[in-house]
This record gives sequence, C-alpha cells and structure tokens, in this order.
Amino acid sequence: MKTSSPIVIAHRGASGYLPEHTLAAKAMAHAMGAGFIEQDVVLSRDGTAIVLHDIHLDCTTDVAQCFPDRARTDGRFYAIDFDLQEIRQLRVHERTHLDIERNGLAVFTERFPTQPALFQVPTLAEEIAMLAGLDRSRGQSTGLYIELKSPNWHRREGLDLSAAILQVLDETEYWNRPEQVFLQCFDDQTLRQLRHDLKAPLPMIQLIGENSWGEDSEVDYDYLRTPKGLSYVASYAQGIGPFIPHIYLGKTASGDVHLSELVELAHARGLLVHPYTLRRDELPKGINSFTELLDILIDQAGVDGLFTDFPDIVVDFLRTGRII
Repeated sequence: MKTSSPIVIAHRGASGYLPEHTLAAKAMAHAMGAGFIEQDVVLSRDGTAIVLHDIHLDCTTDVAQCFPDRARTDGRFYAIDFDLQEIRQLRVHERTHLDIERNGLAVFTERFPTQPALFQVPTLAEEIAMLAGLDRSRGQSTGLYIELKSPNWHRREGLDLSAAILQVLDETEYWNRPEQVFLQCFDDQTLRQLRHDLKAPLPMIQLIGENSWGEDSEVDYDYLRTPKGLSYVASYAQGIGPFIPHIYLGKTASGDVHLSELVELAHARGLLVHPYTLRRDELPKGINSFTELLDILIDQAGVDGLFTDFPDIVVDFLRTGRII
C-alpha cells in the first residue's frame, strides 16, 4: 500500500491560519490542495455527529459565557450535555488553554486572534456537504479523514459514536468510497468492531500515542510499535498514525538524524504510515526549519502521508522540493 507520493492531510483543516474544525478552515485547506481533510467527531446530547476536536467545548467555544451554569463538577463543559440547537448558539474561536483562574489563553499566540469568535461548530453532515460542493465546483476529489473521538466514553454515556458516523457516511454516499475516506481512532477495539462486526468497507488507521496521555483505550501503545504489535494492527487496519517522536528520535552528537525502525517495520506488514502533527510554529527538538522536518519524514523516513496544520507549505514542498 506504499504510495508514490505522500498524501497531505489537513489537520483539523488549515488550522495554522483559521480556528480548527471550522468550515472556513476546511474550505481554505481544500483551496490549498490538501488531499485529505481531517474531521474529529463527537456526539451532541441528541446524538448528532459534530466536528470538534475532543469531548469538551470550553477550549474552542464561548460555551462558558453562553451557558455558565452547565459545567460538570470538574469545571469542564461537555458537548454531550448540549443538544444541537444549543450548540448552534456557540461561537468558535482559536484554541485556548485555561490558566489557574480559568482564563482562556491562546495555545498558538501568532495564529488567528482568539477574539472575536466568528465561527460555528459544524455537523459532520454539513462539512461533508460543503467539501462535496467544493469538489464539484473545483473539479477535485478531496478525501475525508474521520477520527472517532473517545468512543468508549460515549458508550458509557449511552451513545454509539461508531453507528452515528457510519449513518452519516451512508446518508452522504461516502460509505462505499474507500479511496476517499479513512477512519482513524486511538482505540484498537473500536477499529476491530468497525472492521469485523460492522463490516465497514473503509480503510482504518490505528492512531498511536503515548500510554501516559490517558487516551480512551486500554491498548498498550508501546506494544503496537513492536513487530508483533504491528502484525496485530495489520489484522484489522490498513495503516498507523504515529506521533512524530515515534519516528524521529533526535540527532546524534555529530548532528546526524536518528530514526526509529517504525516506518520500515510497518511497511513490511503492508501498513501505511501517516505521522502527526507537522507544525511550522512547533518544531521537534533539534529541527531547525519546517523544510528540514519535511525532508526527514518524507525523503529519509519515507512516510506515506502527513498530518499538518499548514497544508499549503507541504503541498508546495512536494511539488517543488522546497518551501515557497
């Protein structure tokens, strides 16, 4: 399944330029030539699939101002506690983190301003309709790269995230487009259910994080990066989405790049490798430029695709071999 040229995956859209997971960021990514555009999906209280990076609303919307009394005991605002009509009232802003006094501070200070909040939370169906419309008007065939966010947590809350996403794909006629849709998740059991029980005819990507992150899964990510673990992944998925430090291990004292065997081991088992996340404004330790990072991952490591907040830069690099 090795591709001749890596695919460019717009991470939450062109999120280096516009607030993540807004239709504006997705339209910009489409115009920039991204081959695939990512959708992180969670559910509202009434079971609607919405595009939002995680199960919380407070870091990317004005929910605390609109519904100040709706936080749970941990102080967080959960999308699943709001129906779609309520979520429609929210405005989306650039990602923030909460300081000790719960003030929202920009995560990336040189990106789009956090205020004013100009955007809304889209549903998965709305985003697909927009991208399909852009494909038609621009003569393109842009892919969806859908992540199921915290499916086990949703199940404990009484909602089936997998079924909701597959229903939208069926209704929008993307169900039978394996060349145009990837399904990704940090949870191996969810992907196995999609493949073996729900018979989803779409390529699956096993996301690989760090065990310390506390992802919504019981899988051992260290094991998944071993030869046996990758063979296990190949029994239900078509690729892996590793963290960049799982591939790039740093530089030696003499300045030589040190790479892991992960890409080689994955390719030996027929698995694609799509690492995350390439950011011009957040380079790994020891990397001096975005061009250097692209050269390491594409030309030296030989990955099959890249998640990036800056799809235009990666597209230009693949087209010309340099950043314009």
